[in-house]
Amino acid sequence: MRSAKITRKTAETDITVEINLDGSGSYDNQTGVGFFDHMLDQLARHALIDMTIRAKGDLHIDDHHTVEDTGITLGQALAQALGDKRGIRRYGACLLPMDDALVRAALDLSGRPFLVWNVDMPTAKIGSFDTELVREFFQALSTHGGITLHVDALHGFNSHHIAEAAFKAVARALREAVETDPRKADAIPSTKGAL
Repeated sequence: MRSAKITRKTAETDITVEINLDGSGSYDNQTGVGFFDHMLDQLARHALIDMTIRAKGDLHIDDHHTVEDTGITLGQALAQALGDKRGIRRYGACLLPMDDALVRAALDLSGRPFLVWNVDMPTAKIGSFDTELVREFFQALSTHGGITLHVDALHGFNSHHIAEAAFKAVARALREAVETDPRKADAIPSTKGAL
């Protein structure tokens, strides 16, 4: 089973992430940040990755450490669950519409982290959530998951829709990339023989 459980404890956060790449998209995410939990639920559901996250952070300061450290821990869990990446499709992409928003995500589970982020949020907040933290999450996920990730918002005027479309687009791309390739289920998807 391609699964992992990672715990990360610092002076700022205490986070446990448990995932199963071959799940049905079930989720139970509790970070103390309501909008972020909603986005993590979308990520799990649309990637078809079972996900349980428990995060306690210094929310009396702000949400930054909790969101970033959750991205770090989730990235580490993805990397562990993928192992040597034998048999995966490796690449995934999605063009996702959500009302006014249209977001494109493309990724490569290359082991070479890189984030290209062309997403402008019209507002600084979604409720009490800082919209700049959406990028912080994906930067941490990309870095610690070893993911080359490109996210581009092509249209949109509602920050909630843009953020949610970004999470859903990445989720659908991730679903495609982690799936087993039935034509090469026993091979590393690289001419180098390793990822």
